[in-house]
Amino acid sequence: MIVLKLGGSVVTDKSSAETVAEERLARAADAIAAHDGDLVLVHGGGSFGHPHAERHGVTTTDGTDDARAVVEIHGAMKELNAAVVRTLLDRDVPAVPVHPLSAASRDDDGTLSLSIETPRRMLGEGFVPVLHGDVVAHAGRGATILSGDELVVALARGLDADRVGLCSDVPGVLDESGEVLTRVETFGDVADALGGSGDTDVTGGMAAKVRELLELGAPASVFDLDGLSSFLGGGAPGTRIG
Repeated sequence: MIVLKLGGSVVTDKSSAETVAEERLARAADAIAAHDGDLVLVHGGGSFGHPHAERHGVTTTDGTDDARAVVEIHGAMKELNAAVVRTLLDRDVPAVPVHPLSAASRDDDGTLSLSIETPRRMLGEGFVPVLHGDVVAHAGRGATILSGDELVVALARGLDADRVGLCSDVPGVLDESGEVLTRVETFGDVADALGGSGDTDVTGGMAAKVRELLELGAPASVFDLDGLSSFLGGGAPGTRIG
């Protein structure tokens, strides 16, 4: 079973507010449609969720008790999720939406609680669950952001994933010279090379991705859209994490 994340930079135009990158999303959907096997999909927020979260000052640690802010952030992500699901359904992928606002929460220490039984049951019935970064209730802080990368880790652990893939807008984790690293085994290997994204991203960019994936026991890879078909076919494009 594979847990795959399509980054916000893949499914949206991050330089234009609430704009779906229709060509890139179509390419990703074509690759997914050709895959034969159990798959759970997660997508990032890109130009939909991140600008709203930034405007309201909501991050993975800084929360809000403003219900309007929660609805605004979640509403933007639902809109993007609907576009992703529609594109997959157009290719006969049995995609169904799962919205983390109603399926996840954080304890006061930040520990994530996620209902794994819902995606597990969906997989058992032949569906492809499609989750997304979202805003979730956080004890003592109102609501904070749950990143797609955190979801990937929680799903991979809870569902005993065989492989994990993060499809981004770069061909892998890059070193300080801009070359793709074949493998990253510790965060120290790439700490100096990983900087912040030039676009609005309240969830930590590539550094957060690497940190999250290093916590997994399952094989994980970071690659770009050109490597997606290879990854789904059992290949090892981009950078192996761990």
